[in-house]
Amino acid sequence: MAAGKEKYLKTYPISWDQLHRDSKALAWRLVEMSPWKGIIAITRGGLVPASIVARELEIRLVDTVCIASYDDRQQGSIQVLKPVNGSGDRWLLIDDLVDTGNTARLVREMLPNAHFATVYAKPAGRPLVDTFITEVSQDTWILFPWDAESQFVQPIVGLKKRV
Repeated sequence: MAAGKEKYLKTYPISWDQLHRDSKALAWRLVEMSPWKGIIAITRGGLVPASIVARELEIRLVDTVCIASYDDRQQGSIQVLKPVNGSGDRWLLIDDLVDTGNTARLVREMLPNAHFATVYAKPAGRPLVDTFITEVSQDTWILFPWDAESQFVQPIVGLKKRV
């Protein structure tokens, strides 16, 4: 296993259908908090959920804050590639996942009044999010559909025998 991957003991694959359903469930939680000025998607992972939420809430104004923090399943240094201005008041900040909270903390500093919503949350980052749909354990790698191809996967019992 490559350096840095040891902390992920489980993989949780997400299909396009499941991501769509979970993103729509996120929209259901956010609809009662309207009206929103717009959505700010955290790139790249937040783009797809933000698009689905924007459609469901009929929000036409969508911006991005562009952050780079992952390198081959390992969180590295955070780079702000494109910031956003303002306090975030009445804006929805959307991401696919809050993991360690490093990106969330940085974006919260940029937009302290934004409502931060993610589809998935891990325990270390969950306190930084206002709304989320599904919590997964910290040692789980979420395999998003844009990062995956169909292939054979060893049954769980076979994985346990190798440990």
